[in-house]
Amino acid sequence: MTTLRQRKGSKGKEPSPAAELQSQQHNCCSEHHPEKILHGDWSWGAIIWTSVGWSVSVGLGLLCCIYVATLHENDLWFSNIKEVEREISFRTECGLYYSYYKQMLHAPSIQEEMIHDNLTESKRTINLLQRMNIYQEVFLSVLYRLLPIQSYLEPVYFYIYTVFSLQAVYVIALYLTAWLLSGSWLAGALTGVWYILNRVDTTRVEFTISLRENWSLPFFALQVTAITCYLRPQLTTLQQINRLTLLMVWLMYVTTFCFCLTWQFNQFILLVQALVIYTLDCGDFLTTTQVTTLYLVQVSSLLSVWFLQFCNSMILGSLVLSFIVAALFIRHCQPGVKTGSLVVRLGKVLLHSALVLLLTVTINYLAKKALQLQSDEHIFKFIKSKFALGSTRDFDASLYLCEEAFGLLPLDTLERLAGTLLLYPYVLTLLLLCGMLVAAALQNLRGSTEEKKGAREGQVAAFRPDVAYNVLHTLFYGLLAFSTMRMKYIWTGHMCAVAAYGVCGTELWTVLLSALRCNTKLLVRLRLVRYVAPVVMIGFLYYKFWPKLMEELSELREFYDPDTVELMTWISTKTPKQAVFAGSMQLLAGIKLCTGRVLTNHPHYEDKDLRERTRQVYQVYARRSPEEVYDILKAIGADYVVLENSICYERRHRRGCRLRDLLDLANGHIMDGPGENDPDLVPATHPRFCDAIKTDAAYNALFTRTFQNKTFHVYRLKKKRKKNTKGSSEPSVTQ
Repeated sequence: MTTLRQRKGSKGKEPSPAAELQSQQHNCCSEHHPEKILHGDWSWGAIIWTSVGWSVSVGLGLLCCIYVATLHENDLWFSNIKEVEREISFRTECGLYYSYYKQMLHAPSIQEEMIHDNLTESKRTINLLQRMNIYQEVFLSVLYRLLPIQSYLEPVYFYIYTVFSLQAVYVIALYLTAWLLSGSWLAGALTGVWYILNRVDTTRVEFTISLRENWSLPFFALQVTAITCYLRPQLTTLQQINRLTLLMVWLMYVTTFCFCLTWQFNQFILLVQALVIYTLDCGDFLTTTQVTTLYLVQVSSLLSVWFLQFCNSMILGSLVLSFIVAALFIRHCQPGVKTGSLVVRLGKVLLHSALVLLLTVTINYLAKKALQLQSDEHIFKFIKSKFALGSTRDFDASLYLCEEAFGLLPLDTLERLAGTLLLYPYVLTLLLLCGMLVAAALQNLRGSTEEKKGAREGQVAAFRPDVAYNVLHTLFYGLLAFSTMRMKYIWTGHMCAVAAYGVCGTELWTVLLSALRCNTKLLVRLRLVRYVAPVVMIGFLYYKFWPKLMEELSELREFYDPDTVELMTWISTKTPKQAVFAGSMQLLAGIKLCTGRVLTNHPHYEDKDLRERTRQVYQVYARRSPEEVYDILKAIGADYVVLENSICYERRHRRGCRLRDLLDLANGHIMDGPGENDPDLVPATHPRFCDAIKTDAAYNALFTRTFQNKTFHVYRLKKKRKKNTKGSSEPSVTQ
């Protein structure tokens, strides 16, 4: 009200309703930000309000951490089961990553165990720090050995509690992003509540603890928070780069570096982010300094990881590095892109984008040729097959295409998000902000410098660059999530922050109040609405979902997998410690963790030779002769092969997506069961190996069954007579 009285009594030209509305929006959005004290506002109100906001963020983070830890305990009775059962609960690739933490706890040196490892892949010595993103396991193992906690905290609990603690960091980062965008920590509180209530779609940490994304996504969320703070208008209007700006740049680098170091798919996630930055640059929302800084943060982080991973060629040959180099080079060569009329500028932007795309493809092609890089070709095969741009018979691409996690986002995901009231404000906010973003971009690209300056004082002032970044961030990663379900965990967390910004920010409520024909004076109620709406919504969510959460936390289950426990116990006690095991990638990861035996293949798929070896090992589930399978397994050094009934007689996937079907297609054979087959497929001349070996005595000359239960059959490879022994090179598989 003080502001209104001053304006009424002031002399000169009376401000327009639009200008007064923008002034009120700016005051509402900038009154209580988490960094306000850093700018020198030490008033008691700012201190108390900010302290309460930070306290709520920490409380929600701890609540999420305790929540997922309790679910993990209740689902497995983790504290009461045997050690081997605990290790079996680390399914698939999670078991492989955790095995290195377990291995490093007793390792005499990193060099012997990690840099020259010959216990992971048979007949090969590999640099684990170069091939895999396991620095976090190395760091935790060293930290556990240094801290005086061994007497009261088991190593496995130190590991899982660290991962669960990162969920608290994740929630706090999302909380701060919403707070920065809206100016109210109530938006952060609503974000945290939504993240917890939508746990099924925001995280899967409670049953995939060691998965790389559970390590990396909290750092990515922190990076987005740092970018949001860096792009705030208060920072760009300073005459000199102050300490807060430098701090944000440093935080962006550190968080991006940690994100890249902990996930092998970092280059693809950063590529989407680089496209977001490029789009903002084309729309003239960012300054040249901001664009260059954001690009260089990505480049420096990737190069730092490249150095720590012993010059991993997959990073140098990444698309994101090629794109950034191309974007910066074309930007330097075309300084006049944003000059001229609107039509001329749009034409220049399209030409500029075409040149960047062409140069990106050229640089990436030359880099991969020079580096002889083939480690990530399976990902591009998957993308081509997914969008019907290439062969669908490729074994590696089909493995991904047939998994539900790599399919389109199911519609029931949206139903669950709508059930917690998250989807509705998110969609309304996104539609409104996208419309404003397009209008602001056109305004930026229209007219002379003076006109653009006036636009920045008008419409663009209401559409801040930090908001623009977050809008495109959620839009681009939302499209990625819809195309590949596994990527939804990158999107849904940030989705909570954007929806909370819509509820607690000014843009959505301004449109609604304007639609109700509220005049400028009545818009003073905007501040009250921004505070009441989130409180009412949190109260409703508490009333509706608190009993369900308590019921979920009261459900007690217990780990039960006696067949796998029996298998691991037998391997540990009845086979030589240097024995080499062949089998499915998922099972072998558990064998390495539980028994320490050497493997022929494993789930870390980012290596061309390993992918080829995996395809050869999987011939045990194809229609191949016993001699062919024996020669394949012997060539890669296998002593034992483990056959799983769940794969040999699989019914989980539809016809054409069962593993045996993928192998039949890759080998040119007709698939099992009723249904159509491509005309070029031919009947196999041999029965299916995994089934025939159990009943056909002819297989006994090469294989001896040493273990069996209802789920697994283990066969030892016999030694061939010398006259039948073949060379040591791995035989090729019939296509």
